[in-house]
Amino acid sequence: MKKADLKSLDLAALWRGLTRPDPAGTDRVVPPTGFTAQLTVFSAAAMAFLAVFALALALATGRLAERWSTELAQTVTVRISAPDDQIDEQTVTVMEALKTTPGIAEARLLPDDEVERLLEPWFGPDVPVEALPVPRLIEITEAADGFDAAALRLRLQGEAPGAVLDDHTRWRQPLVSAANRLRVLGLVSLLLIGAASGAMITLAAKAALAANGQVIRVLRLIGARDITIATAFVRRFTRRAAMGAAGGTALGMGAIWALPSMDQAGSFLTGLGFQGWGWLWPLLIPPVAAAIGFVATRWAALKMLREVR
Repeated sequence: MKKADLKSLDLAALWRGLTRPDPAGTDRVVPPTGFTAQLTVFSAAAMAFLAVFALALALATGRLAERWSTELAQTVTVRISAPDDQIDEQTVTVMEALKTTPGIAEARLLPDDEVERLLEPWFGPDVPVEALPVPRLIEITEAADGFDAAALRLRLQGEAPGAVLDDHTRWRQPLVSAANRLRVLGLVSLLLIGAASGAMITLAAKAALAANGQVIRVLRLIGARDITIATAFVRRFTRRAAMGAAGGTALGMGAIWALPSMDQAGSFLTGLGFQGWGWLWPLLIPPVAAAIGFVATRWAALKMLREVR
């Protein structure tokens, strides 16, 4: 058989692969290995790894904001700072005022051992509370309808000048705002990671198309349509993106699982990670990566095929 006949047979076999529904046939025009394959798999894996941490940050800061908002909103205290000969009397006066204030379900004077535990992070264990000028602390539990804080402050100023009502609003707002901003930052990071993945897959697809330019021209000569040629690249690059993302997601989840717990880290990490059903969220990353690969490759292939005639 002549050399020309061999070439014709190869092209005919390739055309049959392109026109039949078997995906393995359409993949023949895409190089199975090489720079584009490695770039696609590596970039998808790296972006998926980073996406796991961005997702963990968004979920953890969301839980943190909710916890801070709930805990600090329910924390209302009265501090009593007065001379030694007046502090007992003012404490009794404040307790009586709180018991008769509408909207307060309970008022409890914190004992010395609880005050000692509150001061322990700053002064260490065995804090000599009785030897320090520590104010008396009264913990207030609000009723369902709440109470009038402004009216209570005025009443305490008149009956117990050394008493100060602290509803922790000025502490709560900055903390909750910071946590919410961190959550938004995590979500924005996820969007940027997706955009970067799409850009890198687009570049890889264009490089593969450019490397197979001569094959594409021959396929056009024997009747292949642009959509048929593009389908070959879309299938191959979508599969590569999904495989790389699956590996990166597995590595990211393993890294999150290996992080120290909140107790071991001394609350420094504020519970960074996934909890309960939250571990299912990262499993959405490979399908999303495959979708990004599909859209990016299809757009790049059709655009480049229209430009190159």
